[in-house]
Amino acid sequence: MGIQENLAALKKEIPTGVRLALVSKFQSNEKIMEAYQQGQKIFAESRPQELEQKALSLPDDIQWHFIGHLQSNKIKMVVPYATLIHSVDSEKLLYEIDDYCVKNALTANVLLEIHVAQEATKQGFTMEEAEALMEKLIKEPLKCVTICGLMGMATLTEDTILIQKEFSILYSFFARMKQRHLEMHDFRELSMGMSNDYKYAIRLGSSIVRIGTKVFGERL
Repeated sequence: MGIQENLAALKKEIPTGVRLALVSKFQSNEKIMEAYQQGQKIFAESRPQELEQKALSLPDDIQWHFIGHLQSNKIKMVVPYATLIHSVDSEKLLYEIDDYCVKNALTANVLLEIHVAQEATKQGFTMEEAEALMEKLIKEPLKCVTICGLMGMATLTEDTILIQKEFSILYSFFARMKQRHLEMHDFRELSMGMSNDYKYAIRLGSSIVRIGTKVFGERL
C-alpha cells in the first residue's frame, strides 16, 4: 500500500482524543504532501535544520512537532516553527528555551521527557527530577514557556510485558502530576507510543502517538 492507504488504515486504529504526530524525518516534501492532502496536519521532526527547512517550504497550517534531542545552539531552528517540543530533557534546556523566547518575543509549548526505559542511552528526567522541577515552577513560573505534559519512550524490545509496564508507570506519574498541579491548566498531553508499540501506548493513556514507519515505510 502507499502513503495514503497506510495513513487511512492507521487513522482507523487511533481513537478520538488521541492525536497522530506523523514522523516525517528524512522524508521528502512530496511524500509529506501526500499525507497532508489526506488531511494530516501534524508532522514530527527530530533534526532542527530539517524542521526549519520544511517549515519554511511547506504549507503554513502544518503543525510541526519536534521530537529529537535538542541542543542549546539549535533552539533558534526549532522554537520559531514548532507547535510543540516533545523532548525537553533537562532543566538547563528548559530555561534556555524560555530565555530565547523572552529575547525574541516568542512563546513555546513543551513536554518534559521522562526516562522510563531500560536503555541508559535514552534521554530525559527521572520522575523525581521532573517532580522537583514542577514544584519549583509553581513558585517561580517560566516567562514564555508552557509545560503541556510529558513524553516518554519505552525500551526497544520485543518484551511486550516490559513495554506495557513502562507505559503504565509513565501514565501513573502523569496522572499524579496532573492532579497535584491543577493550576497548570495546559498540562494535559502524554506523548508515548511509536510504530512498534503505539497500540499499547493508546490503551495505557497516551494522547499523542509518534508514528512514521507504519505510514511512510522503512527507510532504505
